[in-house]
Amino acid sequence: MNVSNSVGIVSAQHAQFNTPFLCKSGAVLPSYELIYETYGTLNKDKSNAVLVCHALSGHHHVAGYYAEDPKNIGWWDTMIGPGKPIDTQKFFIIGLNNLGGCNGSTGPISINLNTGKPYGASFPVVTVEDWVKSQAQLADKLGINQFAAVIGGSLGGMQALQWSLAYPGRVRHVLAIASAPRLTAQNIAFNDVARSAILTDPNFYGGDYYEHGVVPTRGLRLARMLGHITYLSNDAMADKFGRGLRSDKYSYSYDIEFEIESYLRYQGDKFAAYFDANTYLLMTKALDYFDPAREYNDDLNKAFAVARANFLVLSFTTDWRFAPERSRAIVKALLHNRLKVSYAEITSTHGHDSFLMQHTHYHDVMRAYFDNIASEFTA
Repeated sequence: MNVSNSVGIVSAQHAQFNTPFLCKSGAVLPSYELIYETYGTLNKDKSNAVLVCHALSGHHHVAGYYAEDPKNIGWWDTMIGPGKPIDTQKFFIIGLNNLGGCNGSTGPISINLNTGKPYGASFPVVTVEDWVKSQAQLADKLGINQFAAVIGGSLGGMQALQWSLAYPGRVRHVLAIASAPRLTAQNIAFNDVARSAILTDPNFYGGDYYEHGVVPTRGLRLARMLGHITYLSNDAMADKFGRGLRSDKYSYSYDIEFEIESYLRYQGDKFAAYFDANTYLLMTKALDYFDPAREYNDDLNKAFAVARANFLVLSFTTDWRFAPERSRAIVKALLHNRLKVSYAEITSTHGHDSFLMQHTHYHDVMRAYFDNIASEFTA
């Protein structure tokens, strides 16, 4: 492993919150815990902190690797580290697992202290607003009054946008990558089909499958396969798999024959082995519900009237799940409110997953923007 520009060995940290947490739905969690990681050093006046918000299946392990498992590299390791676009020699970066997650933060698999059993189906539906509220409470605990930047891709980008609305004075820069101001009807439909696959799995047991010692593997596998198709572009699938067969002739059966079928089954099985089905349901519902314009008669301009941050909005040409026009809608609303916004549409063949890829133009844009942020507190 080349560790010359890696943050190196990292470890997770835990933050416990013992005051009741009121969710947007009206449900109350009596207490909760967030798991997070940090990279770099917080400067004296705490002006160089960057919050990374994760997407649907993301988590707190954003960069570096674990001593006990060097192959477990952070999901955005190409972006964060010494000399990388988000330079840990300049910034103090925080990555966390959101409330409702299955990677250490309080969620459906956590033990409900009132019952002694996992929350399961009783865990409340959480929203982007709830996540940002809990992230602000983590920032309070760390003594960070204002972030230099809040950044995220996809669902993470929605959280970054929400920061500018819920806490306009606590973030100087917002970076929304491959994101949208709300889901289209088509996207909501994809999420509903994915949830239906889980909800109708006979091993789901209404969300309380933990007590039965089973996992709704089939439903979770199908949900992931469907999602994965939408994250890739047609060009990416054509280039990688085409119509390639596993053998040199058709079998005239329903067995796996095409390479793309084998790939999707592998991705589905791998995902079902480590991700919690209840968390998947929660995350997709949070995607569906995010709609800041809803409270303003669908007027996005009015929704962003409270924002004060500077913005970088990025989209990718082959991303049809969060298409560039969705990012341009954000830009239009920001410009309407006379906010400083930079926009780039990156040419990429990787579809929605482009925001996770190491792409020269994309990384150059990110590097330039973060260098400008760094100049604010190094001048």
